Amino acid sequence: MIEPRSDSAFATWHGTTILTVRKGGKVVVAGDGQVSLGQTVIKHRAKKVRPIGDGSVIGGFAGATADAFTLFERLESKLEQYPAQLMRACVELAKDWRTDRYLRRLEAMMIVADKSASLVLSGTGDVLEPDGGVMGIGSGGNYALAAARALLETDNDAETIARKAMEIAADICVYTNREIVLEQLDAQ
Repeated sequence: MIEPRSDSAFATWHGTTILTVRKGGKVVVAGDGQVSLGQTVIKHRAKKVRPIGDGSVIGGFAGATADAFTLFERLESKLEQYPAQLMRACVELAKDWRTDRYLRRLEAMMIVADKSASLVLSGTGDVLEPDGGVMGIGSGGNYALAAARALLETDNDAETIARKAMEIAADICVYTNREIVLEQLDAQ
């Protein structure tokens, strides 16, 4: 899991779990629905996972909602500029995110996937491809990641693994609930 920046404003943010699983010709991005402000649950059924652009890319975010939507919009713009080149679009977004005075203040992380790649993007300029096709971000990301890695060895498909791993994370992380939103694509 990628840890949030250590500055005080971002380090106090908690809450969400986003997971990607790639197995058996499918890629899934799953997220919980809980939105927390401090110790208070504000919303139970937020949609933090969605298709991006023409639907050939799916993504999920952890962090400030407005910041994440800004990043989704920027990524859609980069995908229009570099069609069918998710890695290139993400690298260009990461460059902007790291160097632009406005963007570098955004407090969010993203997992994005298309038919051939799953990537994690952070405000520190990271564009990372996970080992083994599984990656988690957010406060419950490590729990979901560990569960998904264990479940990869079973006969379960990517969607089942993602759902079970998210449920395990919800049992452990108080900032994660069982209102799972899941998007899936065919993968190579």
